[in-house]
Amino acid sequence: MNGEALGVIALSYLIGSVPTGLVLVRVLKGEDIRNYGSGNIGTVNVFRVAGTPIAIAVLAVDVLKGLVPVLLAVRFGTGPWTAIACGLAAIVGHNWSVFLGFRGGKGIATSFGVLVGLSPVAALAAAAVWIVVVAITRYSSLGSLLGALSVPFVLWRLRGPEAYIAFGVIAAAFAIYRHRSNIQRLVAGTELRISDRGTPKS
Repeated sequence: MNGEALGVIALSYLIGSVPTGLVLVRVLKGEDIRNYGSGNIGTVNVFRVAGTPIAIAVLAVDVLKGLVPVLLAVRFGTGPWTAIACGLAAIVGHNWSVFLGFRGGKGIATSFGVLVGLSPVAALAAAAVWIVVVAITRYSSLGSLLGALSVPFVLWRLRGPEAYIAFGVIAAAFAIYRHRSNIQRLVAGTELRISDRGTPKS
């Protein structure tokens, strides 16, 4: 891997590290999103706390944080393995941001952005899984987990490159790891539903 590829991967991490939800809610509402609802800086908690328009803005930027690094890798002609390395670096940046003391969000929107760049069909399939699960259960976390778990299977069925399937497996593992507390709350029956309001954390 040459210096140019390493530079694009490092840049991808920095792009992913931008804490969109934290910045927009603080600027537009004067609140720290981490003190409300689930404490997460992602789209769903922003929706609970700050409303639909700001949540849409956060979602769009977080998706772009995953898509732009993949497009950069393609633009530089670095090959599929470097493209997924850039995508994974962006997800790592979102999940463990250098600007937040290596803490961050769950990485779902940014993972979706990476997937859009790699395989729009697989991205649509994952989005469909999320929509159906959330429509039935009202649990965004469950929709995110099942959507992420569908990705490697869909990419395999589409006969995508090995690098893309590897991305699907790693991204699903990231999603499970970052949703550990959500899984515990789902089992306990205490998980917040997508429509629950963002009251201050106790």
